[in-house]
Amino acid sequence: MFSKITSNIKVSVDPEYDSKNSYPSENRYVFKYNIVIENDGDFPIKVLKRKWLIFDVGFGFTEVVGDGVIGLTPDVEIGDNFAYFSNVMLRSGVGNMSGKYLVENSETKEQFEIDIPKFSLLSEVLSN
Repeated sequence: MFSKITSNIKVSVDPEYDSKNSYPSENRYVFKYNIVIENDGDFPIKVLKRKWLIFDVGFGFTEVVGDGVIGLTPDVEIGDNFAYFSNVMLRSGVGNMSGKYLVENSETKEQFEIDIPKFSLLSEVLSN
């Protein structure tokens, strides 16, 4: 589990190699990651955008930017959390990801970024 707190918003990531959907002979290594966004702040927030920096050893960096998460722009009330899962495919089987969410204070409409912690991606095939 990887966690980071920015402005009293905690983002935790739990990555996992997805052997059922990976095909190492085709350079296709799939990783699932579960994310929990916990609002320990003093105001409700809305997750507006995401920006990922994906590093694949031997293939370099890819940046992915988009609205919300998994097709939603979730509201996270004070003391509450929002959890979701997604996946990423690497060609080398080794890499990492980090990123940022653009969130909005639901009361003042002020926007600010919160960090997604950097987390490692290592396929079981390569770690044995």
